[in-house]
Amino acid sequence: MKNVLFVASECVPFIKTGGLADVIGSLPKYIDKKKYDVRVILPKYLCLPEKYSSQMKYVTHYYTDFCWRNQYVGILEMEYEGIHFYFIDSEFYFGGPWPYHNMYEDIEKFAFFSRQVLSCLPLIGFRPDIIHCHDWQSGLVPVYLNDSFQGDMFFMGIKTIMTIHNLKFQGTWDVSTIKNMTGLSDYYFTPDKLECYGNGNLLKGGLVYADAITTVSETYAQEIQQPFFGEGLDGLMRAKAGQLRGILNGIDYKIYDPETDPALTRKYNTTTAIEGKRANKIALQKELHLKEDGDVFMIGIISRLTSQKGLDLIRHVIDEILTDDVQLVVLGTGEKQYEDLFNWHASQKPDRVSSNIYYSEELSHRIYAACDLFLMPSLFEPCGLSQLMSLRYGTLPLVRETGGLKDTVTDFQNGSNTGNGFSFANYNAHEMLFRLQFAKNLYYRHREQFNEMVIRAMECDYSWDASAKKYEELYASLTPEEKPKAKKKASEKK
Repeated sequence: MKNVLFVASECVPFIKTGGLADVIGSLPKYIDKKKYDVRVILPKYLCLPEKYSSQMKYVTHYYTDFCWRNQYVGILEMEYEGIHFYFIDSEFYFGGPWPYHNMYEDIEKFAFFSRQVLSCLPLIGFRPDIIHCHDWQSGLVPVYLNDSFQGDMFFMGIKTIMTIHNLKFQGTWDVSTIKNMTGLSDYYFTPDKLECYGNGNLLKGGLVYADAITTVSETYAQEIQQPFFGEGLDGLMRAKAGQLRGILNGIDYKIYDPETDPALTRKYNTTTAIEGKRANKIALQKELHLKEDGDVFMIGIISRLTSQKGLDLIRHVIDEILTDDVQLVVLGTGEKQYEDLFNWHASQKPDRVSSNIYYSEELSHRIYAACDLFLMPSLFEPCGLSQLMSLRYGTLPLVRETGGLKDTVTDFQNGSNTGNGFSFANYNAHEMLFRLQFAKNLYYRHREQFNEMVIRAMECDYSWDASAKKYEELYASLTPEEKPKAKKKASEKK
């Protein structure tokens, strides 16, 4: 059996700010336990829910010199849903009300975290064959492993994987500051290592020193080798193309299951989907004070309200979208311009637009179950999870063909019995609007075809099972089993 350690800054159910937490909370559960002992290590933030922190057991503690200070480091552990979790405790670094603050402080915080991940391993009795690092917050793990830990026999032969969840976030600051924070020598701050356009770059360090690189969809793995999507690292991505592969994220089908979901008014499956979704639509309309009409075309948006999510396209044609035969339900927070946009339209059309500028997991499930169309016209999307959730609940996604959206949504065409949603290629508001109007027309005039698509969407399998097998193949390629040496024949011994 091989040992794998996941290193990340967040994980469901302990702490979540984005899709990274969902991945770390789900993927380890799907890795074959007969082949791999997968464990996870996280910061012990002060803001973790007490119901989890109270279950943690003390393992050990020590003191370390870091950034000119002698720091206490505690190690705690607990098991959750069959997975072993470790938590690095430092009130100095992890004592704030939220896991992230400003980049200057976060770089020091996660440099400390990365170093302690390695420092604590000999003390907790777990030697990983592979350390699987996620995003820039763990980018220094492969660097430190190559540096001060390399002379220790305990660490010899440990392989590292760097997974990019969103290349836009890299952990950059000026070289001098990062050098002083990390304790790394001048050797590491050259253009072929951590230096990047005059700054230090923690993610780049992890990518340079990792034994393998993954990202969260096949299309995004190709896109980040191009300047537009490469965020300044496209040259490195092309140079590392032989070590780079895209493995699509999944979702936990036990959590997102319309047949058992406790958040829904009426549970349903592929046999009862049409009646079930109609009942959930009417219940949601009542909850959000919209006009109750089980046959109206309902569009859902569940998103961070940022320009990356294509909301400027929606803003450009929102009057054309909000015709009398459409309802719109929005859930999420973000940039004020978009919050104000949806709030204004909700105030003007309270029976047809519901703007919910907050986040509720339970409400998100009810929106997935009630809507007919899920609008996700992202400028770029490494993988995307919302479209996978909408498919699971039979709400047809309308997406732009980028990243994981392109890999998971197949556009419906007239005369075909294929397609699980609608898509458009160019980042263009009217191209999006054309596909939206096509979908609405299909709903109102060809409901049988639309309903067939609903069933096809629900029959798609984007659970973690297939993706986990691809990660297992990657792990196996990095740690091949040693073949037993053949015994010498008696004649060869003479």
